[in-house]
Amino acid sequence: MAWIRTCASLIAFGFTIYQIFRYLATSERLRAPFVSPQIVGLAMILIGLIALVLAWIQHRRDIRALQADYGAMPFSIAGLIAALIAGLGAIALIGVTLRF
Repeated sequence: MAWIRTCASLIAFGFTIYQIFRYLATSERLRAPFVSPQIVGLAMILIGLIALVLAWIQHRRDIRALQADYGAMPFSIAGLIAALIAGLGAIALIGVTLRF
């Protein structure tokens, strides 16, 4: 669950950074940045999504190992939450890519 929280934060901050700088670019004259806020936001969203997928894979592997050692395990809702957050991250990624 800690990985899910961290990935959700990366995705949310990436989208927020993109939106804030997009708003500032339309309302004020900003210097040309060294690195585009769109690139920074996109990178944070991608890192969050990749980390979320890797954390989910590790979680599934750990659950299988526990089942092999201790038998049946209760259903873990972490995978479902990870899928929902990955869906939101994909929407944010599409939004930043298409500049919504």
